[in-house]
Amino acid sequence: MANKPVPVLQLQKVERHYDDVGARLEVLKGADLTIQTGELVALVAPSGAGKSTLLHTAGLLEKPNGGEVIISGQACSSLSDRQRTARRRNDVGYVYQFHHLLPEFSALENVMIPQMIRGLSRKQATTHAQELLEYMRIGDRATHRPSELSGGEQQRVAIARAVANAPLLLLADEPTGNLDPETSSYVFEALEALVRQSGLSGLIATHNHTLAARMDRVITMKDGKLVPFELKK
Repeated sequence: MANKPVPVLQLQKVERHYDDVGARLEVLKGADLTIQTGELVALVAPSGAGKSTLLHTAGLLEKPNGGEVIISGQACSSLSDRQRTARRRNDVGYVYQFHHLLPEFSALENVMIPQMIRGLSRKQATTHAQELLEYMRIGDRATHRPSELSGGEQQRVAIARAVANAPLLLLADEPTGNLDPETSSYVFEALEALVRQSGLSGLIATHNHTLAARMDRVITMKDGKLVPFELKK
């Protein structure tokens, strides 16, 4: 009998709360989620529901107050800060609503930097960064700084940077939220193609139901838990 594939991400009864002036704000209340290799999952929920908290917890930027986050079979709650940082650097890629590119560096350099931090040579990082920008159809903009790029181009560079170290999991928080509908569709097409081609798993938070419908599964947040979401036809 073949071994069952290990999920890329598992959340098991994850709890996350914040204490503010004596009051407790409970955001995640026993959230469960499993994402398999190559699966693209949309997270659709209103503002303030806790999407960013969920992504930060799943991506080891925040520690849960209870439950377990498991990445590729490894439970992460007991990892040291150094181990969590290494796990994020090697296995998780992030794309935010704002690109957060380093303004003093070119598009190419922004994609090179995480690779060099991981230990690749400048030559290796340059070659791979250029390949990613070409794949995202902005290879001709490689020498331009972020301020010289359009919003859609900036986000495509941010996506290339997020996958530069070949992570297992891509987490995106409203990656097209600042773009007009036409540019949003174009950027998401590039993101989807890259995920499908590389076999990445992805959890994408979005308000855009049209984009969500193109993913493998759609979930939402209800009372601090994750439940299936039925898109309206």
